[in-house]
Parts: sequence; structure tokens; C-alpha cells
Amino acid sequence: MFRLVCLFLGYIIGSIQIAYLTGKLFANIDIRQHGSGNAGTTNVLRTLGRKAGLIVFVGDVLKSVFAYILLSNIFGGHGTFTSTSNMNILPGIYAGLGTVLGHSFPFYLNFKGGKGVACILGIILCIDLSLALTLYAIGVSVLIYKSYISAASLTMCAVFPIFLYLYNFSIEAILISILISLLCFYLHRGNIYRIINGTERKFSFKKKEEGDDQ
Repeated sequence: MFRLVCLFLGYIIGSIQIAYLTGKLFANIDIRQHGSGNAGTTNVLRTLGRKAGLIVFVGDVLKSVFAYILLSNIFGGHGTFTSTSNMNILPGIYAGLGTVLGHSFPFYLNFKGGKGVACILGIILCIDLSLALTLYAIGVSVLIYKSYISAASLTMCAVFPIFLYLYNFSIEAILISILISLLCFYLHRGNIYRIINGTERKFSFKKKEEGDDQ
């Protein structure tokens, strides 16, 4: 029963669409009708500038952190920032999955949201700080080498379950991380197609308009 509650409350928290609200606040626009149409950090960055993009990124990370901590406290879960394999991270990781679902498919916006990468970064951060730093380093390395934010995001999501296995977390936690990873790949299916065909836009630290959408 706690699993359904964590998923539901995580979904509600994730449905707080920071990119949509930022678009309305900064320019009175629906960000989904501009740029790539994605309600995520990079489209906001490209459309509204760095300040708005930073607000969206931090907000999306924090809402998954909030959901993770809240549901962990309610259901006696552990593992916030300094986890070990014998700690119960299930309430938090179920809440995290719900957050990604709510972020990507908000019910009040016709189920059209973002791609959930910032939310996933928040989940990883809550599980274990050393795990997070390792995965972030992998993502940054891929970004520097390939210049695709989508490739960096997909790589982190792909190795996420592997690292939970290496850290000796429960099979159920690993299975949920696999679901989160598969969801990330599904939401990035367009990016994957463009990478294969060589049409994916590369990210540049100097030119914000060359960003890739998350």
C-alpha cells in the first residue's frame, strides 16, 4: 500500500510544472509552445535566458528531493544523502518515480511536460552523495566528450541501476531504478533518433541557443 501512496504523492509533487510556471511568470507564455516545445530546463534557458533556466533546473531537482525526503519520513525510509545498502530507500525511490511521472505527464497540462532529467538527478542525490557525484561526473564527462546533453542524461540513467547493484541495494530498488531509466529513454526517444541520424543539436557552454532539450 505504501508504494501506491508514494507514487501518488510523488506524482502530485512532480506535477508542479516549474518550467510552465516560469514561462508564465517571466514572459506570460506557455513554454511548450516555444522552442522545442519541451517544458524543461534547456528550452527555458534558450527561450527565456539563464536566470529562468537556473530557476527551472533547481526547482525540478528540489521537488524530487522534497518528495523523496517527505515520503521517506512518512514511511520510515532511510538513505537520504548518506545511504548504505541495508537502508530502506523504497519509499523515497517510489516517490522519485512518481515525481518523474508527474513532471513528464502533468494531468492539468494535458499530460505534456518535461523529460524528467533534473528530477532524476534529485533522486540520485538523495540516495547517496558519493553515488550522485560519481554519476554526475560520468554525465559531465560524456557531455564534454560528445557535446550532447541528451547523451549525458541517457548515460547516467543507463548506469544508475548498475551502480545500485554495485552498492548492494535491494532487488526491488534496482528494479524501480530500471523503470526510471527506461522512462528516461522513452522520453528521449526523439533525441536518440536525432543522435543516430546526426541531427541532434550540440551543447555549447558559450552559445546557449545550441542546447539540447531536457
